[in-house]
Amino acid sequence: MLNSFIIVFREGFESILLVAVILSFLRKSGQKWLTPAVYVALGLGLSASAALGYVLRNGVDDSVLERIFGSTVSSSVSQFLGNESLREGVLGLIAMVMVGSLVIYMWRTGPKVQERMRNRLGTVSSRGSRIAAIAGVFVFTFLMITREGMETALMLLQVHSSEMLGGALLGLLAAAGFAWSWARFGHLINIKRFFQVTGIFLLLFMLQVGIYSFHEFSEAGLLPNSEVLHAATEKFSPDGLYGKWFSVVMISVCALWLLAGWLKDRLRISRQNTVNLGEV
Repeated sequence: MLNSFIIVFREGFESILLVAVILSFLRKSGQKWLTPAVYVALGLGLSASAALGYVLRNGVDDSVLERIFGSTVSSSVSQFLGNESLREGVLGLIAMVMVGSLVIYMWRTGPKVQERMRNRLGTVSSRGSRIAAIAGVFVFTFLMITREGMETALMLLQVHSSEMLGGALLGLLAAAGFAWSWARFGHLINIKRFFQVTGIFLLLFMLQVGIYSFHEFSEAGLLPNSEVLHAATEKFSPDGLYGKWFSVVMISVCALWLLAGWLKDRLRISRQNTVNLGEV
C-alpha cells in the first residue's frame, strides 16, 4: 500500500501540475478557447493509460489479438502475455528505463521545464489555422498526460500486494489535496524538495523492480543457471525475507534526506540572521 500510495501521489501531483501549467498559459495568453482540447486530451490520455494497465495485468482474448495483429504476430503476443514471469520481467525493465531516465531528466532540467512547456505551447497554439492550433494543443497535452499515466501503470504493475488499489486511491486523493494546497499556499511548499524526495523513492523502487525482474527472468529460464539464480534472489523478491523490508529502507532514506535538507535550511537561515545582525 505504501509503495502504490507514493507512486500515485508523486505521479498524480506531477500530472496535475502539467495540466495547471497548460491551462494557465492558455488563460494568460488570451487563448481560453483552446481549453476544451486540453480536457478532451486529459480524458483520453487517462483512458489510454488505464486500458494499458488493464491489458498488461489481465491479458486479451486470443481472438481479439488475431483480429488486431493477424495470426502470425498474435501468437507471439499471446505467448508473451501468457508467460507471467517473462511478461513481468520485461515490463519491469521497461519501467526501470522509463522512470529512471525521467527522474534524472527532471532533476537536471526541472527549473526549465515550465519555460520549455510554455515555449512549446506558444508554438503549437499560435498556428494560423484554428484546427491546427486545437490539434497542436490536444496532441501536446495527450502525449504529456499519457506519458505520466503509462509510467504510473507500469510502476503499479510492479506492486505485488492486495492493498495496492487502496494505496493508489489514497495517493490520488493526497495528490489532489496537495495540488489544492499548492494553488492556495504555493509560497509555503518547497516543490523542489518534494520532487527530490519522491524522485529518490522512485529510483530506489526501480532498484527493487530490477532485482525482481532478474528474479522473474531466472524463473522463466532465460538466464544461465536459472534455477540457482532464482533460488538466490528469492529472498529479495517482494514477498521474500529481505524484500519485505525494502519499503522500510526506502522510507528511511527519504526521511533522512528530508532531515538533512531541513537541517541545511536551518543552518542557512541561522547564518543569514547572524550576517544581518553583524551588519546592524
